[in-house]
Amino acid sequence: MAIRGSLRYVVALFASVVIGSFAMNGAMALNSLYALSATTIDGGVKNLSEFKGKVSIVVNVASHCGFTRQYEGLQKIYDTYKDKGLVVLGFPSNDFGQQEPGSDEEIKKFCTGRFGVTFPMFSKVTVLGPNKSPVYSLLTKSTGGAEVGWNFEKFLVGRDGLVIERFESNVAPASPAFIGAVEKALGQ
Repeated sequence: MAIRGSLRYVVALFASVVIGSFAMNGAMALNSLYALSATTIDGGVKNLSEFKGKVSIVVNVASHCGFTRQYEGLQKIYDTYKDKGLVVLGFPSNDFGQQEPGSDEEIKKFCTGRFGVTFPMFSKVTVLGPNKSPVYSLLTKSTGGAEVGWNFEKFLVGRDGLVIERFESNVAPASPAFIGAVEKALGQ
């Protein structure tokens, strides 16, 4: 009889661990960038799950901003670390000072022509307020709920799709703090 009771206990314990694990993974999936999709700058839909297993830098970009030169630094960091599992995801936004007024075609021509951008770019989105894109809704909720402050705010996302850290616009992609955070994320 004692063996039967012990066996039931072991089975019940195992079941609770397995069910708890599934529930936790499901909750993590809901907070994962990689559970979403977004429209590319060319008009296609991309499931962000394609980037699962990579470290992502998600950044709202603009062509007529004092921080626009950060395209160079973002491209450099992408070129340096893409073979180690890094991807930069650019999301144009016109939410700040009307600094991204162009069409997706104009934006693509600008960032590829002027800065040689080869990392994935997406269609223009709203990053503020009640109509913000699902991507930015998730990113801001995952970092305490504060709205994006300006163009070129950067979110570092882990291989699991969860936000690791958020960097304000004035943190350059080449800054030691940013590079250090990227390298640490790539090492995990």
